[in-house]
Amino acid sequence: MPRLYLIRHGKPAATWGGHDDDPGLDETGRQQAAAARDHLLGLPDGHRPRLVVSSPLARCRETAEPTARALGVEVEIDPGVGEIPTPASLAAADRGEWLRQAFQGAWGEITGDLDYDAWRRQVAQALHARGDTAVFSHFVAINAVVSLLTGEDRVVSFRPDHTSITVLETDGKTLTLVEKGREASTGVL
Repeated sequence: MPRLYLIRHGKPAATWGGHDDDPGLDETGRQQAAAARDHLLGLPDGHRPRLVVSSPLARCRETAEPTARALGVEVEIDPGVGEIPTPASLAAADRGEWLRQAFQGAWGEITGDLDYDAWRRQVAQALHARGDTAVFSHFVAINAVVSLLTGEDRVVSFRPDHTSITVLETDGKTLTLVEKGREASTGVL
């Protein structure tokens, strides 16, 4: 069955709630992106990704770029694997607190103007046809997929570290979790 690699972006130059709404990578993040590329290219021929997809945000695009260059492909931008949408009525400065609250509960308990349980299903749906693909995404989006596949209702079902690689398989209609990626050793995102 075709493999799909769900990769969290590298360490950004700023964190949510900071002065930059769309930070790129810092030096550590750039090194992590290169290490992710090396890992993916070191996989056996039958498991190596052929395509690269990224969230629209800079930290994911910059993490994806070394892998895409090495594979000789363009990065496909897909908002379907992007960051969890902030409620429209919420000020940007309040996003950090909103996320902290969301992380404490279940998908159906997130307050906002969306059905966030439906949003997590849409993230998983965006991956069904992505076999042989490296997908560069976000902490919450990766948790959306993993929690759905493991039957976990909590928003944070595991803590993927920067450039953590979660392995899935897809038949084009369903996803199967093969292996969760490396978890962060601290509570700091």
